[in-house]
Amino acid sequence: MHVMYVHQNFPAQFGHIAAHLARTLKWRCTFVSQAPAGNSDGIERIQYTLAGGATRSNHFCSRTFENTVWHCDGVYRALRNRPEIRPDLIVGHSGFGSTLFLRELYPDVPVINFFEYYYIPHDPDSDMDFRRDLGWEIPEIKYLRSRCRNAMILLDLQNCQVGYTPTNFQRSKFPKEYQPKLRTIFDGVDRKVYHGHDESLRPPLAHRQPRRLAGVDIPPNTRVVTYVSRGFESMRGFDIFMRAAKLIYQQFPDVVFLVIGTDRIAYGGDESYTGGKSFKDWVLAQDNYDLEKIRFVGRVNPLDLARILASTDLHIYLTVPFVLSWSMMDAMSCGAVVLGSATSPVKEMIRDGENGLLADFFKPEQFAEKAVQVLRNPDEFRPLGRAAEKMIVEQYSLEAVLPKMLALYEEARQMPAEPARPIKVAATVMPGPSRPRPAVIPPTRPLPPSATGNADASKRSPFRG
Repeated sequence: MHVMYVHQNFPAQFGHIAAHLARTLKWRCTFVSQAPAGNSDGIERIQYTLAGGATRSNHFCSRTFENTVWHCDGVYRALRNRPEIRPDLIVGHSGFGSTLFLRELYPDVPVINFFEYYYIPHDPDSDMDFRRDLGWEIPEIKYLRSRCRNAMILLDLQNCQVGYTPTNFQRSKFPKEYQPKLRTIFDGVDRKVYHGHDESLRPPLAHRQPRRLAGVDIPPNTRVVTYVSRGFESMRGFDIFMRAAKLIYQQFPDVVFLVIGTDRIAYGGDESYTGGKSFKDWVLAQDNYDLEKIRFVGRVNPLDLARILASTDLHIYLTVPFVLSWSMMDAMSCGAVVLGSATSPVKEMIRDGENGLLADFFKPEQFAEKAVQVLRNPDEFRPLGRAAEKMIVEQYSLEAVLPKMLALYEEARQMPAEPARPIKVAATVMPGPSRPRPAVIPPTRPLPPSATGNADASKRSPFRG
């Protein structure tokens, strides 16, 4: 069995699955991405490059589609030059459309597409209209663009044999006529990395010793609260977290917040409203915060992140109705008590008072009230963390989702693709213009996080928004 994975980044959503299939089932797995060519855990990496992209001469609303077409072209050119590669199945990430042109090379090969999000311009339970509390006026052109952003996604929905999304919430956003074509299968949490360490890193209060986490010394009686986000931005409620954190340390001073991530805006367009500042700097300028208690520790490698999450007394996670972050599921897998925003993607995973806690996204005082209850007696709330870890093991771990993924692969292989035909390829594809191209504009939706190198889960980026 030869599975070809296509994603602009490596290992992204597919690397850990491909490594497992290559290692345990001895399948041949190739991975086409923009990462350098090579071999990782038995996976052959094939690099593709972009020969162009959207420019200022493209309409603002069509630039996303223009960029996705150039990704299609890059993947096509890379594989056209490797005629010996003949996969049995193609699995690709949609949104950048990188599998679409492969029908011309492999007309009889089934295609599975992974779908993350379907953009809806006016929907109170979606990303664009949720943060009305900020008072930011969204330009009309962004609503117009949102009506164009699904163009390649719709082409992929039409082109693939079957698709899947990580959560039911994400699946629910797709047009009803396509939902029968979509399955819900989570990416899979790697329990070799993200696990609770049998609670040895989070002992009962009476047995705690001084600790050092993310370079920060933690006295025995000091509680730890974590917040993880690829970027500090409004879509992940960074401002709400900061307001809640201040209320928490005012009511419970013996606490330290470990804020893990980078000062960047990964989703949305916060910089359009902050006068050019990062959203973090814009938020910090709104109030006075004790940065001895709120420690920004930067990016952390997955093994260290897992140890931190297995040590924390409370993990706070917020998101608007959007793609669910890996970090929340990783925290639950590490047995953390997660206090999350009561938004649709979070409520799909957390049952308030059973395997975690929920608070109104827009009420930092509610976050603070529940957080302080946990911090005053973290031992009492440990059953929530244990229930969270149990849920991940049984439903969302790599071991739990792999049978579903393999069943999806088999389902796709049983579906008819286009009939095989002789392949006639022109000498060149989409040649660049003879005159210099205008400066290429990056994709209007930020790329998912890049993590090049070994596909071992311990090196996989923990950040997915």
